Amino acid sequence: MNNEDLTSSQREELAREIEASEVGYVVDIGFDLESSVIASKHAEKYPWCYAAVGFHPHDAKDMDEMSFKMIRALAAKPKVKAIGETGLDFHYDHSPRDVQRESFRKHIRLANELNMPLVVHSREADEEAFNILREEQAFSGRRVLLHCFSGSRELAKRYIKLGAMISVAGPVTYKNARKAAEVVEEIPIEYLLIETDAPYLAPEPFRGKRNKSPYVEYTARKVAEIKGISYEEAAEITCGNAKRFYGIE
Repeated sequence: MNNEDLTSSQREELAREIEASEVGYVVDIGFDLESSVIASKHAEKYPWCYAAVGFHPHDAKDMDEMSFKMIRALAAKPKVKAIGETGLDFHYDHSPRDVQRESFRKHIRLANELNMPLVVHSREADEEAFNILREEQAFSGRRVLLHCFSGSRELAKRYIKLGAMISVAGPVTYKNARKAAEVVEEIPIEYLLIETDAPYLAPEPFRGKRNKSPYVEYTARKVAEIKGISYEEAAEITCGNAKRFYGIE
């Protein structure tokens, strides 16, 4: 759930939709200071909502010393459960690459210092993101999530060997999403999470529309189909994985 551009009444309407659905938990992910503040407020307001705070690589250019101190302060709130999303995006390069790298390392060090999970965005930067995570000892006794994973099954296997988790979103339901299906097929389900990446990447049959949390059901059903298990089993296992990753009681 990432709805910084919604009005207050639209957020309330979305919350009612979530509460009327089978969704048990939502993690609202920050991508800059403003959205991180909103995510932390959502977490305080709704019992089913938790937050992650940080600067997306697109927004790394806007992160200064004061805003990062405020991210650190937000991370101390009880229902803020992770740092991120952070990482590298060399597809759009909305922030200069050296700025992205510096921001990524700062987020990893903060997560290490606070012993918090780390939510990672990596697009067209697979090897560099992997190497930075390893150099900064992100895998040492902590939790790393490759959010909305778009890499190969070989890369996914390298990550889980280091204890990381892999999260898949709506694209796994698309007819041409061969790589995503291969990752789900190859990776043991105890390393898999499912997500919406809302408001982006709505699954079939909502492709092209604004994504929202209740649509995660369709991703879970596709994961169940690929794994050859029931929808109920896939939902239960991936939900349990997410609760353990984020430290949700």
